[in-house]
Amino acid sequence: MMRFLTLALLLAIGGAAPAAADTPWALVKRYPHDTAAFTEGLFLLDGALWESTGRPGQSDIRQVRLKDGKVLRSVRLEPQYFGEGIVNWGGDIVSLTWRHHVGWRWSRKKLKRLSSFSYSGEGWALTQDGTSIIMSDGTDALRFLDPVTLAETRRIAVTWNGAPVRNLNELEYVRGEILANVWMTDRIARIDPASGKVIDWIDLSALAREVNAPDSDAVLNGIAYDAANDRLLVTGKNWPTLFAITLRR
Repeated sequence: MMRFLTLALLLAIGGAAPAAADTPWALVKRYPHDTAAFTEGLFLLDGALWESTGRPGQSDIRQVRLKDGKVLRSVRLEPQYFGEGIVNWGGDIVSLTWRHHVGWRWSRKKLKRLSSFSYSGEGWALTQDGTSIIMSDGTDALRFLDPVTLAETRRIAVTWNGAPVRNLNELEYVRGEILANVWMTDRIARIDPASGKVIDWIDLSALAREVNAPDSDAVLNGIAYDAANDRLLVTGKNWPTLFAITLRR
């Protein structure tokens, strides 16, 4: 049976059509997720789920209780900012904004802003590999930042069969790979951080169909790695559910 790709996916990868993802996954559990959360960043640390949300006047950084989705504490960005990705580094959280070219470092303990930094282009998402902070900007590039100065040290171009994979969005570093949501698709790219080549795809269209979001902006976005249980937590913008899945390696 022929598989058809959405126009958005074809545009995201520059017109090259990837094969259907061969990486099987298993659904482990469903958790409640705040449907008011326009999810831009997600990570799990010491059992605590951290999430950043977007849209001007609604953007915040929040600590969420996984079992029931309750927001335990949060800090709201000024109304002009569109919040984007977040990542932990030491006792801090680093965050981005979409088109204001400014990011911040926050105290994770107090959720207090400590300092700011600037960058060119757009800010989409962040993760870290223990050495560098890794940033997406909506293109096919991933930037590697010095975690202390937040200056760019290098970047890679992400490709699939030689074609650029654009619209790289929310990121997570898992077992030596960078996982990236591709905006407006139901797939996650598994990226080799050395070469930028996509190793494979994780197709989560079944979860998107289950959610059946009526809003076209409510797309798959948000990946957190639960290392203790070797599983991924995935959700989408304004989705009612956060899913725990395992990959069958």
